[in-house]
Amino acid sequence: MVKSEKIGIVRESKAEAEESKIVFERREKLKKLSQKCQIMYPNTFSPSNKSKELLEKFDKYEKAVLERLDSSATLGGRVMLKRVQGKSTFMSIKDSAGKFQLYFNREIMGNESYAEIKSFDLGDLIYVEGKIFKTMRGELTLSCTAARLLAKSIQPLPDKYHGLQDPELRYRNRHLDLIMNEHSKEVFLKRAKLLSELRNYMEKSNFLEVETPMLHPIPGGATAKPFITKHNALDQEMYLRIAPELYLKRLIVSGFEKVFELNRSFRNEGISTRHNPEFTMLEFYAAYTDYIWVMNFTERLIRDVKKSIVGEHHIIWKDQTIDLDKPFVRLSIEEAILKYVEDMSIKKARDKNYLVNNIMRSNSDLIRADLKKLNLEVLQLMLFEEFVEEKLVQPTFIIDHPVEVSPLAKLSDKNDKITERFELYICGREIANGFSELNDPEEQARRFALQAADKDAGNEEAMHFDAEYIKVLECGMPPTGGCGIGVDRLAMLMTGSESIRDVIFFPALRQRS
Repeated sequence: MVKSEKIGIVRESKAEAEESKIVFERREKLKKLSQKCQIMYPNTFSPSNKSKELLEKFDKYEKAVLERLDSSATLGGRVMLKRVQGKSTFMSIKDSAGKFQLYFNREIMGNESYAEIKSFDLGDLIYVEGKIFKTMRGELTLSCTAARLLAKSIQPLPDKYHGLQDPELRYRNRHLDLIMNEHSKEVFLKRAKLLSELRNYMEKSNFLEVETPMLHPIPGGATAKPFITKHNALDQEMYLRIAPELYLKRLIVSGFEKVFELNRSFRNEGISTRHNPEFTMLEFYAAYTDYIWVMNFTERLIRDVKKSIVGEHHIIWKDQTIDLDKPFVRLSIEEAILKYVEDMSIKKARDKNYLVNNIMRSNSDLIRADLKKLNLEVLQLMLFEEFVEEKLVQPTFIIDHPVEVSPLAKLSDKNDKITERFELYICGREIANGFSELNDPEEQARRFALQAADKDAGNEEAMHFDAEYIKVLECGMPPTGGCGIGVDRLAMLMTGSESIRDVIFFPALRQRS
C-alpha cells in the first residue's frame, strides 16, 4: 500500500471514530431527556406557520411596528445553525418553505426549559412557539416562549462546507443531500413541475391519460433486455415493462384516438450518466397522424414546457446556449453524416467498405465479416452513432431509420429500406423516439419473426414473437403516430444536470458490502 492510501485510511478511521463519538453523545442526550419526558417522539405538535409565509407577511415592517403588532407564530423544522451566547441562544431552522431565525432567552424560557434548548443539536427536528420581532441587525426572528424536541437527529449532519462533495455520497445519501444542498432540492422541484406541465399539455391537447400493466407476459415495445420475475399465483414468468407501447396501441385499436401514459419502465442494461435501469417516460399515440405530425407536436410540447420551467432564460450546457425557441433541425442519417463527419462525401457515405473500415477503426471489438453482412443503411446508422450523436447539441430530429432496427415502425412510401421514424437529440443525448406506427399485421408478424430468430441467435435485446398483439392488429388499427420521451433526460436538460442520477431521487447503485 502506498503512503497516500495509508493516510486516506487513517483519515477515514478518524472521521468514523469522531462520528461514532457524536452518535454516542446524542444517544445519551436523548436518554437523559427521556427521563424527564415519557413521550420522546410526540404526534400532537402541528405548526400553524411556515417560514416563507412569516417572511412575506412581516419582513416589510420596521422593528418598532412589529413590537406594537405583538404577533404570535408557531414553527416546526430542522435545526441548521446554533449559536449560544451566554443566557441567549440563536438557532436557524429549516422547513419545507425555507429558513427562519429563532431566539431563546433563559429569562423568558426559565432555567430548566433553557437547559433543554441548549441540548438541541444540529439536525434535530423541533417545534417552537413565540413572538415575531426584529433584531438590531434587522433580521426577522421568532422570540421563543416554548419549544419541544420532535425527533432527535442521532446521526450528525454533514459539514456545511465540506460534507457530501462526492457525487456518489450524495446519491447514496439523498436524504442528507436534500437537507444540505438547496440546489439538489431545486432540481427535484423543477422535475416535479416538469411532470405536472407535461400532463397538463397532454390533457389540453385532448389526450386521455391511461394506465397499462407494468408486469408483462411477453416483453415488448422496444428492443432491450428485460428484468424477469415470477408470478406465483399464475405460476409463470413475467417481465417488468420495457415500454408500454403495445398496450397503448391496443387502446388505439379499441377506439381511443389519443392516449398517453407517464410511465415507469425497466431495462436490464448498463448504468451510466444517461442510463438508469428504471426510468420515467412520457409515451403517447394519436390516431390518424404520422411521424411528421408527431415531430411537430413533440417540438411544440418541449418548447411550451421549457417556458413553464425556465421561462425566457436560455438553457446552458457546457458553456453552450441551447435554443429551444428556433425550429428544430431535421436531418436524415445520411445528411447528418455528411454534415458532422470530417472529410465525408456522398460517395464515401454510400461506400460500404469505407463505412466498415471507419466503424472498425472506432470499435475494434466488432468483427469485419459480420459488418460486411449489414446493408448500407445499418452501416450508416452505426457510423452516425459512433461519430455524430454527441455533436448534436442544438435540437435535431434524425429521421428515416433502417427497417432492421425499427421493428414497430412503418416503412417509408418512398424507400422500402427505411422507416418513418425519428429520434430527437439535444445536448448529444437522445430525448425522444417516435414513428408512424406499423399497422399491417402481416408485416408486423414478419418483423416479429425476424426478431425472434435474432433472439434465438443470442441477441438478448431482440423482441419476442407476440401472437396476441398480431391478433389485435388484425382487428384494424388506424394510421397512427406515436412517441416516447425520456422524462429523466428532459429533466436533465431543464435543470442543466450532467448525470441522470442528479434528477432521480434514488438512482440504482451497486450495493456496498
